[in-house]
Amino acid sequence: MNILLLYPEFPDTFWSFKHALKFTRKKASFPPLGLLTVAAMLPSSWSKRLVDTNVTKLMDHDLAWADYVFLGSMVIQRASARQLIGRCKEAGVKLVAGGPLFTSEHNQFEDVDHFILNEAELTLPGFLEDLEKGCPKRVYTTTQYPDIRETPAPQWDLVDMKRYASLSIQYTRGCPYQCEFCDVTALFGQRTRTKNVKQIIDELNSFYELGWRGPVFFVDDNLIGNKRALKKELLPALIKWQAEHVPLPFHTEVSINLADDEPLMKMMSDAGFDAVFVGIETPDTDSLVECGKKQNNNRELVADVQRIQRAGLQVQAGFIVGFDSDTPSIFQRQIDFIQKSGVVMAMIGLLQAPYGTKLYDRLKKEGRLLGRMSGDNIDGTTNIIPNNMDIDTCRDGYKSILKHIYSPENYYQRVKTFLREYKAPKIKVKVDLDHILGLVRSFFHLGIIGKERVQFWDLLLWTFIYHRKLFPLSVRLAIYGYHFRKVSELHVM
Repeated sequence: MNILLLYPEFPDTFWSFKHALKFTRKKASFPPLGLLTVAAMLPSSWSKRLVDTNVTKLMDHDLAWADYVFLGSMVIQRASARQLIGRCKEAGVKLVAGGPLFTSEHNQFEDVDHFILNEAELTLPGFLEDLEKGCPKRVYTTTQYPDIRETPAPQWDLVDMKRYASLSIQYTRGCPYQCEFCDVTALFGQRTRTKNVKQIIDELNSFYELGWRGPVFFVDDNLIGNKRALKKELLPALIKWQAEHVPLPFHTEVSINLADDEPLMKMMSDAGFDAVFVGIETPDTDSLVECGKKQNNNRELVADVQRIQRAGLQVQAGFIVGFDSDTPSIFQRQIDFIQKSGVVMAMIGLLQAPYGTKLYDRLKKEGRLLGRMSGDNIDGTTNIIPNNMDIDTCRDGYKSILKHIYSPENYYQRVKTFLREYKAPKIKVKVDLDHILGLVRSFFHLGIIGKERVQFWDLLLWTFIYHRKLFPLSVRLAIYGYHFRKVSELHVM
């Protein structure tokens, strides 16, 4: 059996880093971890190929070779997924689809032959058994959650690692919190399930032995959802692993209450973590109460961010406008918070209601839904009717935030605010050709022809004089700023 694993293209958005990747030889930020894990669940006797359309084109001969195409997709990849489904149908190849997009919207895709919904550890085996018997059903779904200690390591040999800026690994699924707008618990449950330490070390070894020496993203929706296991099991093992290898920089997602645990932050830094994404959402207390973000409420959020960054963990953060409690003052309040806190990588979005969330169900009852959400957190769209403001006020205020925080003056000022607080990470990244290439190209594109050239050279000189250990990071953040401005311009013009 010939299996083609097919991954749709991401649009030009915040996390695609498409404009930043042009400074290096990389083609995409991350490989398709879910598809590679599914590949490892398929019979070893089957022939498998991966086509990630973010790094290469799907060719007719790829489809002619395949007996089945396995397509995995997130909601944000919907447009590309539809195009690929059309290609498969034209080629007459059987198509199996799974992932968050299809788990939420499978009834919108008539041309897909089989759906493997929810988590594949439970739904894929039934499909494979029926396929062997010659009677596969169209939809395989479950309300149960698998024990991910039984999940196999992704099949990394299918990937051309040189095309990616970072690799991915997963330690947990699920989140102990249940924010009204978030679909993580709808997809993966509220109980934090963990892999065992041996699985994680084996996964690290698997791509390390294939030559990977770059960053690794722990894709957990909240790595600290089970602090006890993290402290007692995973982090000590990672600290030991890093000491025995060329160390790799790690980054992940956490909740803001990480700031309460100094020993945990130190252990994460010792283990090689140098950045964390945090859902801050809003500085407005009423909006935090409204959306059930109890872990963020009654806190000094600016101080929390600074405490985490002083521990050697750069805070990247998500922010939302358009809550029912929001008034027009929220737009300037968000700007003030972002600038004061020194959150350099600030993802701003209008509130959206994903299918399966408490927010979706509430707004459906209230008759305030406008169809499906786009899945793109920063494209300026929403699928809800706002409460305190009309939609034009929301969009105009949203655009004003983007214009302000990603203007060269304000962005570079924020980088300095961050670098003053940030403790240099303990893991020193090995300089390679891509780092040198990125530096040289930044001199030309940002320092010579870029509209930010004055701020660019000022930042580099300032960093070289006062924070020399952070000079490579300052260059990287300047390049990221270029990407964020290009993406923002798509939505504010």
